[in-house]
Amino acid sequence: MLIHEGDQRTPAIDVKLAVLLAGIAGALNASGFQAVGFFSANMTGNVSALSDQIGLGRFGLTGIFLALIVAFITGAFCSGLLIETGRRHAIRGIYAYSILLEAALLAVLAVADLTIPSFGPGLLIGLSFIMGLQNAATTRISDARVRTTHVSGMATDIGLALASLTYGNGPQRLKLHISTLAAFLLGGIAGVVIYLAIGGWLFLLTALLLLVIALPEVRRARA
Repeated sequence: MLIHEGDQRTPAIDVKLAVLLAGIAGALNASGFQAVGFFSANMTGNVSALSDQIGLGRFGLTGIFLALIVAFITGAFCSGLLIETGRRHAIRGIYAYSILLEAALLAVLAVADLTIPSFGPGLLIGLSFIMGLQNAATTRISDARVRTTHVSGMATDIGLALASLTYGNGPQRLKLHISTLAAFLLGGIAGVVIYLAIGGWLFLLTALLLLVIALPEVRRARA
């Protein structure tokens, strides 16, 4: 799931990766909104909100929207650097190490959120960085078939797959994109419910889930 790249991947592997990581991304995005009132993964919405605030001459919130956008891009940049370095040095399973990094950073955020009062802005920016990190890794490993942290592209892909389906093509792509969208939605619902029940411990729980996903892949790569 986190070893094979591009054309080496089967549709079943893509669906498994998409469901697991989109569910986690949905949970983090929704719980972050519950915690701070902003979305960490929705860059379309954040850019639109930034332009709205600037256009209305309200500059109080422009800093936070700009910080979220920059954090997401920086996360994707760091993921790209990690992956390129791993590929140049023939490190098999470099994508699994990227998800391990995501788990470690999320655990750090969880501890900070649980121990530091008024950590909300730091939590949100950290989550946005992590979302960029994850989305870059899943996009790269799948040749852009899997994108886990936002739904605009997925909704477009569903429409295109439906159009192809009318001519007998694209059922596998349609399954992938619907599964990803459903996982993001259900993950978001679960994220809100669990966050309201246990607060910042949710972030530690998701870090553990990422660890469970990535560690077996690291072992397979080494074997």
